[in-house]
Amino acid sequence: MNALEITGLTKRFGTFTAVDNLELSVPEGSVYGFLGPNGAGKTTTLKMITGLSDPTQGTIRIGGKEVRFGSSSGRESIGYLPDVPNFYGTMRPQEFLTFCGEIYGLDRKTLKTRVGELLELVGLKDVKRRIGGFSRGMKQRLGIAQALINQPKLVLLDEPASALDPIGRKDVMEIISRLAGKTTVFFSTHILADIERVCDRIAILNNGKLVKEDSMEALRREYAFNELEVEFSHPEEAQAFTLRIKKEHWLKSVKHLDHATLALSVSNLEQARLIVPSIVSEQHAALVSFKSREPSLEDIFLEVVKS
Repeated sequence: MNALEITGLTKRFGTFTAVDNLELSVPEGSVYGFLGPNGAGKTTTLKMITGLSDPTQGTIRIGGKEVRFGSSSGRESIGYLPDVPNFYGTMRPQEFLTFCGEIYGLDRKTLKTRVGELLELVGLKDVKRRIGGFSRGMKQRLGIAQALINQPKLVLLDEPASALDPIGRKDVMEIISRLAGKTTVFFSTHILADIERVCDRIAILNNGKLVKEDSMEALRREYAFNELEVEFSHPEEAQAFTLRIKKEHWLKSVKHLDHATLALSVSNLEQARLIVPSIVSEQHAALVSFKSREPSLEDIFLEVVKS
């Protein structure tokens, strides 16, 4: 079953089309990456999913129930962290989460347990100081806890780590990865490494249009390079191997990445994988590493956006 289904979603501002006929199906329990450059329409889409913005046309369903602009129906199924969250700076994290839970009508016993679990999840269990003194990373972690307070079926995160330092980003991504299978996470970002680290599936949006949607595994297969990287112990071995490998009909080109490392572009990857080790053995060379070069999400993204 899909946690989120979007059909023909369009949003226009006058003559400008911010989101253009978007179609998405997000499986339950997945960590789903919504990727695109700044201005692609990601935040506009999230606001329509939450019911905070009225679509020009199209439908949005969460758990089979249609989302309607301005209606509070179905809000209990959603958790939302905006790109620039605001907090009551005079509150402490436990007070803030308790306040958020009370808005959802959670009973006192359930709320106390839930607040403790979430503070532990985001690494703020023993933090007693006021939120006004928090770092940006701590605020983002608290924001994720706030988005989870009502045990939502769908958690929407808008650029949850874009303004964080590497340590803060790592912390946030680890929290998101731990949510896989427990709830459905739909998060937008323009940071490719974040998507690659935690997502099951991704959708790439560009100029308001969906240009690609698939699992990371399928995308890597589709955009796979027919390339091998071969590293030797000594430059002389790399030079001798280069002269020998040029005799093979399946070799398209050889590129020196450094003095002892070669990148082979081939027409038949399976054949190359079989023959390269035997040639190395013939030459009695010392092989340091031998691997296929897989496309990164950056390679895939650039290829999809330019096409």
